[in-house]
Amino acid sequence: MTRQPEAPVNLHQEELAIRRAGVLSLILSALSLGVGYFTLPVWFEFPTALVNRLAFAIQSSLFVLLWVLVGVMMVSVGRRKSLADVGGAAAGPPSEKIAVSVAFLQNTLEQAVLAVGAYLALATLLSGPWLSLIATAVVLFAVGRLLFLIGYRRDYRGARGRALGMTLTLLPTLAGYVLAIALIIIPS
Repeated sequence: MTRQPEAPVNLHQEELAIRRAGVLSLILSALSLGVGYFTLPVWFEFPTALVNRLAFAIQSSLFVLLWVLVGVMMVSVGRRKSLADVGGAAAGPPSEKIAVSVAFLQNTLEQAVLAVGAYLALATLLSGPWLSLIATAVVLFAVGRLLFLIGYRRDYRGARGRALGMTLTLLPTLAGYVLAIALIIIPS
């Protein structure tokens, strides 16, 4: 589903949709991270030893990397079923049949690398109940990826369809980087 030259996109409306999605994602992320911090430690004991915290971050990252696997499988199946795409990436750009799957895979891979980096950094800096932030961020990542894919398939011409999923995926990761950098810079 590549963009058709005759398909008009109103950039101003797209920017407004992105801003609205960003605000909604910010509110949802803040609420979710807060609820996760106060409720998850009631049900789960989070590790305190560094090696166990790192293991927790790596194991949590598995659920993020599963979304990359989903993207790889979507592209692989799409290529196998499309004469125009069976030659792979070296044979040319993706056809409309797999364009959204390829874009989903690429964006998910980018987001996953950033998220896993944030989780590992946070695991070296946070301990105990604070690790619930990683668990909650993983859930937000999954919801964000699902909404991104659904939105992209619904409206592939502009950013509005994928904006909520994109921002819901990115904002918890961004918050993780900000928190990690603050904890590194500000002495305790």
